[in-house]
Amino acid sequence: MTRDARHNSEAGFSLIEALVALAILAIATVGLVRSVEAHIDSTRAMEQRAVAMWVAENHLAELEAGVVPAREVAMLGQRWRIAVDERGTDDPEIAALTIRVFASDGGPSASPLASLDAFLDAGGQ
Repeated sequence: MTRDARHNSEAGFSLIEALVALAILAIATVGLVRSVEAHIDSTRAMEQRAVAMWVAENHLAELEAGVVPAREVAMLGQRWRIAVDERGTDDPEIAALTIRVFASDGGPSASPLASLDAFLDAGGQ
């Protein structure tokens, strides 16, 4: 075997080396896809919590304006269920509120996506 023939047979990757490299890339790609999916799910959950807080704030604004707000509303293409717990305070003209917002498609035992504690002037009501 001449020196040039030996040099040419040693150049490049063998089939086994190429298959091992492809297997490593495939495993890394699966891990990357799972990571991206988890990030997307996290972003969607954060978006839902933000919208639920907007629903709670809108509900509080309606209560402050004296409007009788609905217990179920639509915002950004989704239905939201609202629960309000009202408690008295030491001052009879001020009521303490807890406004909880749930995704409408969640069951009765679902946890709220947003909870807003506030005080409301109850003197005029």
